[in-house]
Amino acid sequence: MPRISFRGGPTVSQALATVYQALLAAIARLDKSLNPNDTLDRLRRHKFTWSDSIYLFHLASLAFWLPLMRVPGYPEKLLIPILFAIAFAIPLTCQFFLPALPVFAYLLMFYTSQFIPTPWRPNISVSLLPTLESVLFGANVSDILTRFTHPVLDIIAWLPYGFGHFVLPFVLAAFVWLFRTKEVLHLWAKMIGYFNYIGVLTQILLPCAAPWYEIIHGLTPANYGMKGSPGGLLRIDRLFGGNGYTVTFSNAPVVFGAFPSLHAGSATLEALFISHFFPQATRYVWAYAGVLYWATMYLSHHYLIDVVGGGCLAVFFFYVVLPDEFRNPALATALPPNLRGSPRSKYEAYDLEAPRARDFDLTDGEAASDEEDVDIAYRSPLPDGMNGSKQSGPGRGKKGAARSHKHTASIASLIREGERAPEEAWNNSPIGSSFFEVAGDVESGRR
Repeated sequence: MPRISFRGGPTVSQALATVYQALLAAIARLDKSLNPNDTLDRLRRHKFTWSDSIYLFHLASLAFWLPLMRVPGYPEKLLIPILFAIAFAIPLTCQFFLPALPVFAYLLMFYTSQFIPTPWRPNISVSLLPTLESVLFGANVSDILTRFTHPVLDIIAWLPYGFGHFVLPFVLAAFVWLFRTKEVLHLWAKMIGYFNYIGVLTQILLPCAAPWYEIIHGLTPANYGMKGSPGGLLRIDRLFGGNGYTVTFSNAPVVFGAFPSLHAGSATLEALFISHFFPQATRYVWAYAGVLYWATMYLSHHYLIDVVGGGCLAVFFFYVVLPDEFRNPALATALPPNLRGSPRSKYEAYDLEAPRARDFDLTDGEAASDEEDVDIAYRSPLPDGMNGSKQSGPGRGKKGAARSHKHTASIASLIREGERAPEEAWNNSPIGSSFFEVAGDVESGRR
């Protein structure tokens, strides 16, 4: 199967063939059962641990946010838990919905946060972030980056901020599903889901105005009745003759969610994840993250302190959530079981010659041993004539001088001999017990 690489890789047709084969293998790995009894049987056999208590957290989160939801109202919004219960009961859908539970929890909180009663909400900070930026970095960096704009720069900023941010998590999940084990896919859903959950919760508890607010309203106090703004993405709407970003950001559930920047944090998390599990793409994904860091400030959506805060939160989440077994690069980049090729032999792994069959003339064995005694204990590491000196030693003649110095199967038989029992090491040797068993039979026949 051809291997997809980012440099010196296969042709487009070969890459598409690889993706097609991986897709067939991924579909073959799916649990296609539609019987809820299979799910119940697995639930009965499951041994519950402390890690399963996270589902109690999800139940509590659902119980808190669902009653706050005004649109849709009762009884329509009761369909949400009913549909999820059905999805969890069917094995075919459960294998997707259960690992994605952190993502759904984040989306529920993000959408429902707009319905939080005003008396419950904390005060909005307008001057905190620009003050911190000036103190920590010596200037308002985001304000400097927005002073010069150009349509080309607008497009460059829009691609990662207004498009890549929403598409890349799903593209990455698809590639993980195709080319990595299901445990890696579950890990990605857990990381991106809980990261965004904590990020949005921070924005709700610490509401801060973005740079676009300072540009439009100055440092006047803000209130929750104000609409959001697309910031620099307004130029993209005008460039393409639409109003998609204007409508989306004007009606955003979290208007004053500048800190931390979830755009920058998500890009950092994606870069860390891809660099670890797809190391061939490391330079490309970090280049993408760097452009997105700049875009968040160029489009007047975040201060530099927001970018730093989002990046730090992503780094913390990645290294805390990453299991110990996936810290090993070999396990992190392992292919799914039905995509793995046949394992290499020890000769291929150590670039050695495979053992060759040895022919023994059993009829003239005694004569050969009488005529020539070979001392196998001595083997010079250098061929004859090297460095102008003539090699000498027992067992070296014209025939030995003609031989090239190569790794042979006898070396391979000694690899990791300390890990084998003495009998096993001897039996695996090219001159093992089978040879002497045959020689013994011949000797008894002569008698």
